[in-house]
Amino acid sequence: MAAAPRDRTDPRPLVGEPLSLDLLNTRWMADGVRQDLLTDVGGLAVWLGANGLDDRFGADATTLEHVLRARDAIASVVDGGDMDAPHAAAGIARVNKVLEHGRIRATLSPQGPGEEPEFKDVTWGAAWLAARDYLTLLATAPDRIRPCAHEACVLHFFDTSRNGTRRWCSMAACGNRAKASRHYARAREA
Repeated sequence: MAAAPRDRTDPRPLVGEPLSLDLLNTRWMADGVRQDLLTDVGGLAVWLGANGLDDRFGADATTLEHVLRARDAIASVVDGGDMDAPHAAAGIARVNKVLEHGRIRATLSPQGPGEEPEFKDVTWGAAWLAARDYLTLLATAPDRIRPCAHEACVLHFFDTSRNGTRRWCSMAACGNRAKASRHYARAREA
C-alpha cells in the first residue's frame, strides 16, 4: 500500500475534536467558500496524521474512498437531527454499513483487560474507527454533539464545558463574529 507523503499542514480552523467530529470538520467554510481537506490522498494523510492514525493506516485512494463514505454516513445522522425521525433510518443504515467492516476483540495483557479493533480490510480501519467513535459519543452524551451556532459555519464539536452551554466551534472565530454582528446591528439602530 503506497502511502501519500504528509507534506501539507492542516489548514482546518478547528482540530482536536473526537475522531468522528474531526472527520466531519474536514469540511469547513473560508471566506464564504466551502473547503474540503479530503479531496485527495494528501489531505487524507494530513487528517490521518492529525489524529495519530498515520502509523496504522495508509493514505491511499481506497482508504480515502472509505473515509469519505464514513464522513457522509456520520454527517447524515449528525445533521439529520432526531434519530427517531423517519428520515434518520437511511443515515443509520449508512453508519451501520461502515461498522460492518470491523469489530472489537477483547484482549488480556499483562496490563489488564483491553480491546483491539479488527478489520476485514485494513483500508476500512480509519473509517470504522470514526464510525465507532460516533457510537461512543452517542453513548456518552448525545446532547453534547453540536453544530456551531454561527449560521455560516459547518463545523461540529463535542461540548465538554462544565454546564454544557458551548455554542460556537471557536469563541475566537465564530463567537467573536456573532458578537461583532450584534454590536454592529445595535450601533446601526442607534
